[in-house]
Amino acid sequence: MAKKATKKSGGGAKAMTERRGGDRRSGDRRSTDRRGGSGARAKSGASEAFVALLQSPLVAELVAAAATAALTALAQQGAGGKRNAVKKAGKAAANAVKRRLTDELDEIKKAAKAAKGGAKG
Repeated sequence: MAKKATKKSGGGAKAMTERRGGDRRSGDRRSTDRRGGSGARAKSGASEAFVALLQSPLVAELVAAAATAALTALAQQGAGGKRNAVKKAGKAAANAVKRRLTDELDEIKKAAKAAKGGAKG
């Protein structure tokens, strides 16, 4: 059974603010945000970086390679065994991305070696 609400002695919220030495909403109290206001800028910078990454040509190529490999795997499986076909499509997409990233990294390494060799000679 619920208890009846009783009135507290001591004046309630107004008495609490007087004991603390002022209104909590006034600007003289310490802020609860410990980051100093840079949180919104940091979130904005991170989201802008993420959007820029998504718009990069490499990501577009990776998505295209993954989608092509997945569709090819699904087409080869046919209509039977949908669960197995989806698993194989996912594996094909992952392998396509892996191949594309490996090729990209190899090109970067070759360019770095060529630049390093050209700088020495």
